[in-house]
Amino acid sequence: MPKDPSREAHFPAIENKYGEKMAYWFKVMAKLEGKKYPEQIAHLRENYGFSQAHANALVMFSRGSESSKRFATHADFYKSVTPVQAKTMKAIFKAITTKYPELELVIAYNQPMVKLDKHYIFGASASSKHVLIAPWDAKVLKEFAPKFKEGNPLKKTIQLPNDWDVDVKLIQAVIKASLANLK
Repeated sequence: MPKDPSREAHFPAIENKYGEKMAYWFKVMAKLEGKKYPEQIAHLRENYGFSQAHANALVMFSRGSESSKRFATHADFYKSVTPVQAKTMKAIFKAITTKYPELELVIAYNQPMVKLDKHYIFGASASSKHVLIAPWDAKVLKEFAPKFKEGNPLKKTIQLPNDWDVDVKLIQAVIKASLANLK
């Protein structure tokens, strides 16, 4: 996660890379006011060669979002999901931190995660119909995805029912394998 989550942190790089002061880019955005997010992004990328990150920073700032950081605490995150999802995710992280107290529970990429030092180990998020879990190790994901009977493995996550009855031993085995792969 960037050290400074503000949209403005991208402005010096935007000025440097695209050769115009921010006042110019704000005028461009003023002409795009009222357009949908994808149209604004596409305009910047297609007409000015913006990267996705720079286009997103400018578009979101122009729309009034000054920071990419949405949640300061886990409690804030859990308020953004359904009570059933919050209960499931809290149980998942309790299973992890009870067995592995050395892991730090953090909010990163606007989602709850655990990490060891600077290495992310595991994260979770929610969609409208699922809780998603993500071991941050492709080998671990491939090995353990089939063991989640109620789960649906995706490219980098496993979809679980919102009301999944947390398999503590399985979650802890995922973390154990992830930690072993760090060594």
